[in-house]
Amino acid sequence: MRSGTKLILMRHGQSCWNQKNFFTGWVDVPLTEKGIQEAIDGGRKIKDISIDVIFTSSLIRAQMTAFLAMLHHHSQKVPVLIHHEKKMKEWGRIYSEKAEDGTIPVYYSWHLNERMYGELQGLNKDETREKYGKEQVHIWRRSYATAPPEGESLEMTAKRTLPYFKSEVVPFLDQKKNVFISAHGNSLRSIIMHLDNLSEEEVLKLEIATGDPIVYEYTEKKWKRFS
Repeated sequence: MRSGTKLILMRHGQSCWNQKNFFTGWVDVPLTEKGIQEAIDGGRKIKDISIDVIFTSSLIRAQMTAFLAMLHHHSQKVPVLIHHEKKMKEWGRIYSEKAEDGTIPVYYSWHLNERMYGELQGLNKDETREKYGKEQVHIWRRSYATAPPEGESLEMTAKRTLPYFKSEVVPFLDQKKNVFISAHGNSLRSIIMHLDNLSEEEVLKLEIATGDPIVYEYTEKKWKRFS
């Protein structure tokens, strides 16, 4: 399926701390068995969409999701992390043109990381509600501009995620290359707010399911959502 340039967004599958009901943020925890299956199932939904380049965050749960989602892709191409560190970049060079043609580059950046939850990271959400009150925790989690103690608000997350999206991701789309982004609830919420032109109030109601791809078509600088 190639008609029109595609942008695919997917929130990572269930993580170990999602399962434990902990605030996770930038703590780098892996997927659970359920999360692994969610990533594979999500990948099956996009297996017939050509993918030219993948972007993910620097956190392992998003990277695992990206790689697992490609297991059943029709191209059978191998996703390969493009490292920034000099030695990894030099020593990870591919010398076979045939082998390189069978890969998909995967770029990762902290700009696509989840919202940093500051002093809430590692705390149980229910226990935190008991300690600070449901209303206060709801404000920390769901308001646009209010950040948890020493953490980021959604507004702050958007201020790092959107410039990266516009400078690094959109140029590939302008070249008519299909892009797959595997990231997090709040970094993806920031991007969708921009694509769907949502207000600060509307974005707070936006729920993004784990492992469920959202597909946009990009034509002449305009976005059309398919799912």
